Amino acid sequence: MSLISLASSQSVLFSSTNPAHNFSSLSHRSSRNGNWVSGRNRLHAKSADPDAGTSQVGDASSESKSGSASTSFLSVLCPLLKLFSGGDPSRERNDTLEVATSSLSTLARLPWGSRSLSEGSDTQEISNSDSPTRLQLFEFEACPFCRRVREAITELDLSVEWMYEQVFPCPKGSIRHREMVRRLGGKEQFPFLIDPNTGVSMYESGDIVNYLFQQYGKGRSPSTGLLESTLITGWMPTIFRAGRGMTLWEKARPDPPSKKLELFSYENNPYARIVREALCELELPYILQNVGDGSSRTKLLVDITGSKEVPYLIDPNTSTQIGDYKKILSYLFQSYSASPSPV
Repeated sequence: MSLISLASSQSVLFSSTNPAHNFSSLSHRSSRNGNWVSGRNRLHAKSADPDAGTSQVGDASSESKSGSASTSFLSVLCPLLKLFSGGDPSRERNDTLEVATSSLSTLARLPWGSRSLSEGSDTQEISNSDSPTRLQLFEFEACPFCRRVREAITELDLSVEWMYEQVFPCPKGSIRHREMVRRLGGKEQFPFLIDPNTGVSMYESGDIVNYLFQQYGKGRSPSTGLLESTLITGWMPTIFRAGRGMTLWEKARPDPPSKKLELFSYENNPYARIVREALCELELPYILQNVGDGSSRTKLLVDITGSKEVPYLIDPNTSTQIGDYKKILSYLFQSYSASPSPV
């Protein structure tokens, strides 16, 4: 049975189509000496990003100097990568090149985002909520700071039975989700996390990673080097993939589907990366099911598909389930273009 069916029975604090619905009722928190305490203000980033005037595409974590240099680099790199990105993402691709560049990206990030640090099905209960609900992550695939957070989510195996990760892709040119971030957080910067279980909403990738491990890590720490990973190797997947997963496809359907898609994936899988890029370019929100090595969700994936292979896509809008990344790409771009072709 699809996890979409299971998810529908969960109590959700936010509307599936508009997380702002109950946002005003959340208590915002701030970080003081590693402890998360109630407060009035949202967590704002420490540095500005010069990208496209008012748009901010990365954060500086706790290292403002390196972060400023990185975000400046991204603002220059983005238009250059677009020239080499292969143009229309829906057209037929060179599969050998696609897999090769994504595999190089995986090698660059080999220490992170491939396995769960959790132990089997042993999960962390949330004391602040009797009905834990979905974390919400606003990000875009090509952003190295967002990648760091997704790697932490894989390590924490946050796709446990009582909680799913909702991803809201925010590509450049975003029609919906970037405006939601401005409304909810006060500025357009990524990644942006909302945890309705604790009332926390925050920017800054380093702060988000530390928060997730403190809240859900059961005393574990991020794997070695993860918090410093954007300085060099963090940029490699963005460069190798020539900015795939960075910009909204011009033919993407302007309205979101009525039900969220569901993706079985883990961050550093080369085939899943290609699918996530497409979901970002189409600005399709989805429920992320992390199944990294050692994940407690692997059995469920095997029960549904008969295999541990990812990516695996479930689309409840059309009752479609697909396991091959090339077929998934074809399906997504045909089904979710402004003028979809029959699949």
